[in-house]
Amino acid sequence: MSKLPAVLVIDVQQSFLHAPYWREDDVPAFRENLLRLLDAAAARGWPVVRILHEEDDGHFSAASGLVRPMDWVPEAHDVVFRKRAHNAFTDTGLQAWLTARGIERVIVSGIRSEQCCETTARVASDLGFAVDYVTEATLTFPMVHAGSGTRYDAQDIKQRTELVLDGRFARIRTVDDVLADH
Repeated sequence: MSKLPAVLVIDVQQSFLHAPYWREDDVPAFRENLLRLLDAAAARGWPVVRILHEEDDGHFSAASGLVRPMDWVPEAHDVVFRKRAHNAFTDTGLQAWLTARGIERVIVSGIRSEQCCETTARVASDLGFAVDYVTEATLTFPMVHAGSGTRYDAQDIKQRTELVLDGRFARIRTVDDVLADH
């Protein structure tokens, strides 16, 4: 089995720039951390898996031309999977691709910390992969609870995601932690 982890880059795509909730507040730190992670992956020979989300219509449809990486994401990657579910495994071939290469650990990064990134981490764990969830290399946006009207900022959501994943589905790591581990 391979001791190399695979870096999953989930939904870092142009579609989000057109979403009504898009905000630039946390993008500079997210971009810096994701680029550090991807640079390290390239230097260490870790496979990089690009995952793009598609829907039938709107900004996430193939017809929109926006289901492509954000302009600042490096072109280097080992494989691309397109998904229609929240997680990166359902109906994509990702599990078979990782298994065929003997990859046992995935490093989760990408957009919507609490949605596609968290769901992918949970499914990966259930499928038997070890998971490093790199919160600082994920991005999300403020949300309002429909029932109470309570507003949760991005940091609240990320903290909650860490709470429910840590020790159950993933190890919560920083970019520096991941680089020191591998």
